[in-house]
Amino acid sequence: MIFNKKKKAVIPASFESRRDYDGPVLDIQNLRVIYKTDLETVEAINGIDLQIGRGKTFGLVGETGAGKTTTALSILRLLPSITGKILDGKILFNGENLLELSEPQMQAIRGNLISMVFQDPMSALNPVYTVDDQIGEAIRLHNPDYTGEEVENRVDEMLRLVGISPARKSEYPHQFSGGMKQRVVIAMALCCEPELLIADEPTTALDVTIQAQVLAMIRELRDRLGTAMLMITHDLGIVAQTCDDVGVMYAGEIVEAGTAEDVFLGSEHHPYTVGLFDSIPNLTSRAPRLKPIPGLMPDPTALPEGCVFAERCARCMDICRKEHPRVYQNGTHRICCHLYDAGVHEKAQQKEGGAPHGQS
Repeated sequence: MIFNKKKKAVIPASFESRRDYDGPVLDIQNLRVIYKTDLETVEAINGIDLQIGRGKTFGLVGETGAGKTTTALSILRLLPSITGKILDGKILFNGENLLELSEPQMQAIRGNLISMVFQDPMSALNPVYTVDDQIGEAIRLHNPDYTGEEVENRVDEMLRLVGISPARKSEYPHQFSGGMKQRVVIAMALCCEPELLIADEPTTALDVTIQAQVLAMIRELRDRLGTAMLMITHDLGIVAQTCDDVGVMYAGEIVEAGTAEDVFLGSEHHPYTVGLFDSIPNLTSRAPRLKPIPGLMPDPTALPEGCVFAERCARCMDICRKEHPRVYQNGTHRICCHLYDAGVHEKAQQKEGGAPHGQS
């Protein structure tokens, strides 16, 4: 027998958001994160920078193990307490460094000013609590002055907002389909109207039709509430439909970043970004096979000295294995690659032209 005993809510410390702040809602500067155990140290995030403007959506894309979810957990300071450590950097939310706040202050922020939609709705929802209990918990926690009736009215409002009849609020998660569970999780994340929503692969477990419905709903809610959003995904199609700005992440680094136009329509790209685009089926091409990126991501416990993509790169030069590339910037477009370093490129051309073919 399962006893559904409700825990007494603990009211978090107050935190006043600087709503008059005219800078970016989120500004991550030189963030470095490791997972340290007795046997090894995993270098998960290696000096990333990203900014999200008010009401804008930033798409963070990359393959599994790139560090996308670790970035999201670092923002909310939800890294494993024993192994996860933030070594350096700042995470500024409306100008306030989240890394300097106390745990009670962070509790006042989580679910209230910054919310997160987790990857798997099956594990994000508690199977022994009804849907209205789980949505209402966040409302009661961050609005202790609300009466029971006001909480219930807010739960009904949020369910209608995500397209679920309030009549189903007394049901349990197992009584909902996968798409409906994801809608419930989104309702939980938006119930306090956060200024920043982190969506960690919100459509991964859903079929294509439900994916389209959930994405359309997220875009509509973002526009209606004016919420800034960090969209984490593997799918470049989702990024193209949803995001204003894009960061391409690989082995704990953002190797290319810019506006959606820079990344999707620009003429200059990091070789990894080119590889991602080549891996996408093209309806206008009659190529018999896709062109995957060869090899695997480097071991995060023993990252290479130079460029982290060097071993998989078709345009790799000697310097790529020896020196970490600098960031090349053209307007809003940033690429971390030796190919766009004018000095390196000139030396490479001189070396190729200085020795006749077949001579050392």
